[in-house]
Amino acid sequence: MIFGNGQRVLFIGDSITDCGRTGPLAPHGDGYFNLLRSLVTARHPEVALTWLNRGVSGDTVRNLRQRWSRDVLDERPDWLSVMIGINDVWRAFGDRPHEAVPIDEYESTLRALLTEAVEATGCRLIVGTPYFIEPDLTDPQRAQSDRYAAVARRIAAEHGALLVDTQAMFDDLLTHRPPSAWAPDRVHPGIEGHAALALTFLSTIQ
Repeated sequence: MIFGNGQRVLFIGDSITDCGRTGPLAPHGDGYFNLLRSLVTARHPEVALTWLNRGVSGDTVRNLRQRWSRDVLDERPDWLSVMIGINDVWRAFGDRPHEAVPIDEYESTLRALLTEAVEATGCRLIVGTPYFIEPDLTDPQRAQSDRYAAVARRIAAEHGALLVDTQAMFDDLLTHRPPSAWAPDRVHPGIEGHAALALTFLSTIQ
C-alpha cells in the first residue's frame, strides 16, 4: 500500500466526498471516503492513518480556491486526493448557469491548487476525474463532462499524481446496468455507486 504508518490522508471535493461529514455522520460521512477508509483499516490494521474528509456539497474549483489554505495547506497532508469538476459542469445545465466554471478557468485553477499544495506541504497527489453517469456520449452534459475529465487526466499526469478515472469505471459498470442503478440523478451515487468509487480508489492505492 502507498500510505505509510502515521501519515495524514486528506480528501477534498464536492458532495460526492462530503456525504454528510459535518452532520450526524461526522467526521467521515457515509460515502466512498468512509468506505475506503474502512476497507484500508480492515486490510491494513497495522498502519495507523489520520483520515481527513474536506468535501463540501456544491463546491466547484472556485470554492476550493477560497478554502484551500484552511482545508488543505494548514492540515499538512502527506497524501492529498482531489476530485472536483462535477458542479463546474453541472451548473451550466441547471438553474444556476452563472456559477458554471469555464473549462479554461477550471484547468488553470486546478493546476495552480495542486502545485501550491505540493510546494507548501510536500504531499503526494491523487486526482479523481469528474464524471457523469450517462452512456450516451452525445448527451450535452456527458460530452462537456468528458472534456473536463480530460483536463483532470492531463493535470494529474503533469504532476505525477495517481489517477482515479471514475468516468472510465462508471462507463464499464454501464455496460451491465443502467445509470439509475448507480445514481438516480446520474451524479449522486447510491450505496452501490459509492462502493464502486471506493473500490476504484482502493485498487489505485494498493
